[in-house]
Amino acid sequence: MAKVKVKKEESLSIKFSHQMEVGHQRSIDLFFFLPTEMGIGEKTLDEEEYYHSAMVGRRSYYSKGLHLPLVQNRFASINKRTKEEFRLYLNLFAYQFAVAIETDAKELLQLTEPEEFYPALMELGESVKQLLKKFRRNEPSDEKLKSYFGNADNYLSWFCEQQLLKTIAHRPRSAEFSYVKDQIVALCRAENHYREEEKKYNSKGTKQDANRISNKMLLLRRLIQQGVVLKEELKPLGVGLKKFVTGLATALVMIVVSALIIKAQGVFSGLTMSLVLTLAVIYGFREIFKEDVRVAMWRYIQRGRPRWSRILRDTGSKIVIAKQLVWLDFMRSQDIPAAVADIMKQRHSQNKVDAEVLRYRISTKVTNKEFDAGYSQIQEQVNFSLVPFARHLDRGKAKIYKEVDGKVSNESVERRYQVNLVAVLQEGKGPLEYARYKVTMSRSNIIEITQSKLPAGLLEIGE
Repeated sequence: MAKVKVKKEESLSIKFSHQMEVGHQRSIDLFFFLPTEMGIGEKTLDEEEYYHSAMVGRRSYYSKGLHLPLVQNRFASINKRTKEEFRLYLNLFAYQFAVAIETDAKELLQLTEPEEFYPALMELGESVKQLLKKFRRNEPSDEKLKSYFGNADNYLSWFCEQQLLKTIAHRPRSAEFSYVKDQIVALCRAENHYREEEKKYNSKGTKQDANRISNKMLLLRRLIQQGVVLKEELKPLGVGLKKFVTGLATALVMIVVSALIIKAQGVFSGLTMSLVLTLAVIYGFREIFKEDVRVAMWRYIQRGRPRWSRILRDTGSKIVIAKQLVWLDFMRSQDIPAAVADIMKQRHSQNKVDAEVLRYRISTKVTNKEFDAGYSQIQEQVNFSLVPFARHLDRGKAKIYKEVDGKVSNESVERRYQVNLVAVLQEGKGPLEYARYKVTMSRSNIIEITQSKLPAGLLEIGE
């Protein structure tokens, strides 16, 4: 598996993910080249607002078993554990199971041909069925542990049912494979019966209210994530410096304003209407330019500096697992690294358009101490929502006309844009590694993400 993965997540979302081991130091830069015609830049998109509203990150302990068959191969009996060990390993397995089926279901939904979709759906259903059966064979006999097992069992049963029903709802239609759909529906019904009739995990009122059952399952998910998903402590950097810049900008503007006021008093003798009007204009310009001066000064001073620091802790032991610095800013063309600029010069002539460059950079230092959970890796996943970009795009209003047997028909077409994404990876003090992706998108969805070749002499991000 590649050190860094970039793929389509939802209709307008890109997921970037990578894994790090104990003692790793890693820096990753993602350069988004946004065509100028998209109308996205530092004047229309606030980086800080985008970071908090459109970027969702998840950092957790990681195992290579992210697909159901691999999870099944790694699963070992968890009964022979102490109470704390039981909870830890139960949560690790349940969380990994949930991530596995979510990953497989999303990949399944990318298949549009029935001949590919239905065999894969059948395989997914069989994997879920076998893994749930294997999981339940390890139900503890100790009453103190049964409640933990019941929470995980309840959630996994419900989550598997939801993911399978979702795949059926979005399946490509085909009468030839109706038997596959019937088998998956039967599996979902069996899980519902097991959960509600055999185990009676949920009350009648909870089952009948979609909001209550959804909120309960969110709570169970949080309980399962305990000890697996790392606790994050995010701190904005440069708060004191920003206050200083604000004060300095105000002082500079006031110097100019004071000089204009003194000059105006020298021109107009005494308190006259002309003096009052002149002072009003001066103060009006002060309010207009004060904010512009502050923003310009702050962008100049902030350029190239990290915006946030993040500490990742184990939720159980509270031990620091990793420390991170995060950058997010628009870059000037002269600040773009030479190698990245060379990569972009390789584009086809018709794709060489002016672009604004949004840079996301994250520098991570993982602790040298072994992880308490017994895992050797952590995984970071960051989802970039492109919805704030899509808001600026033109709606597809054009029509294509064609003639067949003397009849003229037309078809509406949607405007498409190409966003280039260049990833740069550095392990410790090692050599820089690169990858380039072409993201083809419209106002409504991401059409495709393809990886492009690099210029000769550049090291490609490897396995």
